[in-house]
Amino acid sequence: MALKVDEALARSTQVLLTGDGALADKVVAGDDAIDAMLVSLTEKCYDLLIRQNPVASDLRLVMSVLRIMSDLERTGDLCLRVVKLAPQQPLMVGHPETFGILRAMASEASALFRAAVRAWAAQDLELARSLEEQDDAMDEYNVQLTQAILRLQGPDAVAAAVATLLAGRALERIADHSVMVGERLRYMLTGDVSGLSREIGP
Repeated sequence: MALKVDEALARSTQVLLTGDGALADKVVAGDDAIDAMLVSLTEKCYDLLIRQNPVASDLRLVMSVLRIMSDLERTGDLCLRVVKLAPQQPLMVGHPETFGILRAMASEASALFRAAVRAWAAQDLELARSLEEQDDAMDEYNVQLTQAILRLQGPDAVAAAVATLLAGRALERIADHSVMVGERLRYMLTGDVSGLSREIGP
């Protein structure tokens, strides 16, 4: 499932940079497979809960997997938001300052997602803990993007601002879900719930 979402993220980033409509269609078509995986894996987790009645660390494992799958599925949905902006890509490209920040945000979101997947696959607690610190760069980009949007000028400034804002918000949310994967891994390995209260917007 993580591999499918990673593919969707790579493709959606490419769509953002190029406006490739055919590639956008592939992301849209691939989302059904991600949703199907979520349903199938969720059913297996609930079946395990019912049949095995896990406790302690085993229960934390199952609950963490359930929540991480939700983070992955949500990341896939956010990739859809990005590719649906493909028709507005020429507008965004026409404003180099904001588009440059978007490009950096796309790169950062991709790096964070892949780091989160690596942390989970390797059960790497230190890498998981580092994700929130890595997310600071994304937060700074978001501030820069908001400020740059306010400086947009020209007849297409409003349309470009809306598209840029939507793309930036989706990328920021992808990074947030990646951080949550790290927090869920930390909970699974240590029982520490302090990072699980973070709210991620729509």
